[in-house]
Amino acid sequence: MQLDLNLLIALDALLEAGSVTGAAERLHLSPPAMSRTLGRLRRAMNDQVMVRTGRTMTPTPRAVALQAQVHVLVQEARAVLSAEQELDLATLERTFTMQWHDIVTAAVGPGLISDLQRTAPGIRLRFLSEATTDTADLRHGRVDLEIGATIPALPEIAHTTVGHDRLVVAMRRAHPCATGDLTAELYAAHDHLTVSRRGRLSDPVDDVLQALDLRRKVVSSAPTAMAALLFARTADVLVVVPERMSRSFVESLGLLTRTIPLELEPLPAVLAWHQRYDTDLAHTWLRTEIQAALTAILTAAD
Repeated sequence: MQLDLNLLIALDALLEAGSVTGAAERLHLSPPAMSRTLGRLRRAMNDQVMVRTGRTMTPTPRAVALQAQVHVLVQEARAVLSAEQELDLATLERTFTMQWHDIVTAAVGPGLISDLQRTAPGIRLRFLSEATTDTADLRHGRVDLEIGATIPALPEIAHTTVGHDRLVVAMRRAHPCATGDLTAELYAAHDHLTVSRRGRLSDPVDDVLQALDLRRKVVSSAPTAMAALLFARTADVLVVVPERMSRSFVESLGLLTRTIPLELEPLPAVLAWHQRYDTDLAHTWLRTEIQAALTAILTAAD
């Protein structure tokens, strides 16, 4: 049987892009050439692979079932062929997908992009917001690097805890809590915002307050920390944020932070990736750069 392994690369691109045009762009082919490749895939697999539904294309059940396996095979083949090569950052062309908390993206992203423009101009970064539920995006290759506050549960997900950030309470400078002693009772007595992608009006702070027989009034939730800080600029509300990650944005908005009068655990910064990238030179280089940037922020002098 004659096997054309390029068809696996084409299949991986088609399933990731979800369209002939998108796959053609990823593989630097013309749309007609990609269409012809799709025809070859259909004949080889005896399956339609992608079918048109209105203006979009939908993968067949067989294609969906094979997607994760095909992606792993393509990545492993690339690793085999490039294992002995040196990494040339000046000519490297690759796209990496990040899934980070918004405050981490805002703190790390600008400096990272600036560095890449100088040292690895062919690298492109895709920043995604955190998912509202646990996903298998790292396992299936839809995401290359995650930064979160929890240790991954899946054994094939490698990770390292880069450091910890202390939680503080942010407020506008005219807020009643901006001066004087900030006790737990005074903290609980004022209006609060939660940061929740799912719109939750409570978080672990409420559990700590409840243990002290205290309750706070949460007047609103914000989907991102950045949005919550913008709300706090004009409203008398208190927002809990990671101190070092949010420092530059708190200052730029004219806000201030104070120590929370509660015993809250520091927030870990956990960098996670699939173990298939452990020996991938480009991936290793990028996560080393990101880890260094995170460390610099988390260890910056007060």
